[in-house]
Amino acid sequence: MNFQQLRSVRETVRRGFNLTEVAHILHTSQPGVSRQIRELEEELGVEIFVRAGKRLTGLTPPGEVLLPTVERLLLEADNLRRAGQDFSDSAQGRLSVAATHSQARYALPQVVRDFRALFPQVSLHLHQGSPRQVAEMLLSGEADIGVATEALAGYDALVTLPCYRWTHSIVVPPGHRLLDLPGPVTLEQLAQYPIITYELGYTGRAHIDEAFAREGIAPDIVLTAMDADVIKTYVELDMGVGIVASIAVDEERDRHLRLIDAGHLFEVNLTRLGLRRGAWLRGYAYRFIESFVPTLTREAVEKAVQQGGDGALDDTDGRRLE
Repeated sequence: MNFQQLRSVRETVRRGFNLTEVAHILHTSQPGVSRQIRELEEELGVEIFVRAGKRLTGLTPPGEVLLPTVERLLLEADNLRRAGQDFSDSAQGRLSVAATHSQARYALPQVVRDFRALFPQVSLHLHQGSPRQVAEMLLSGEADIGVATEALAGYDALVTLPCYRWTHSIVVPPGHRLLDLPGPVTLEQLAQYPIITYELGYTGRAHIDEAFAREGIAPDIVLTAMDADVIKTYVELDMGVGIVASIAVDEERDRHLRLIDAGHLFEVNLTRLGLRRGAWLRGYAYRFIESFVPTLTREAVEKAVQQGGDGALDDTDGRRLE
């Protein structure tokens, strides 16, 4: 048994049983991948994959049982490599961070700047995606750290830690009638206008829908987008009223828009940091995390991981970007 055989099994599952893609990822040939799988199956005495002719179409029942062990062995092998690198040279390496657009655009820039100043020899890779894509990048090992508001807490293989709370805001053009209300805007008043906000599954959209549903109101959502910059662009064109994350509004950059607090309308959101359970983090990864959330020290993160995460710490670090 060798690691190349295990990698062939893991990548075959990850690539949807497409051996051509597996061969490309592993820098080998398709017959080479097939041989590695067959040799492992012969050694174990069971078939791992269901076959239709020469094609692999799924996992057999033994394969379903064996796959978590394969994943765990490869994770520990990667941990050994990272641990060795950490002790031999703690200032060089690679750090991969996956985040949603809102986090990458508004919450992380200063953290990234400070990290690059502290660790100029570390190659930092920032990936953007939907909350689900962020989780998938963590699960596959493509990302070391993930930051998102939605989805991360729904995966048993991930440890999630609270970062900070935030609320939504309403953005309108200057002179909009919502600016002249004598008191705080209500959902009924907001629903009188076309609404532009996030797509389902992004940046607290679920809390927006839940608030209207509780009041029995069907808002006229005329346009949705993945990020706040697009939403604000169409609000500037007077196509509707925008609902965005409060962290996505900058008074200087958005001087052509006006901001209305919506913290009383929609439930407070919690941004989380995700880590793959059991993965070894290089020392500089802990520094990145602590720079983002000061209470998430290395000791605190390691303790949370041991206790299972998501609740192992005291809620948030107290920052409220509202």
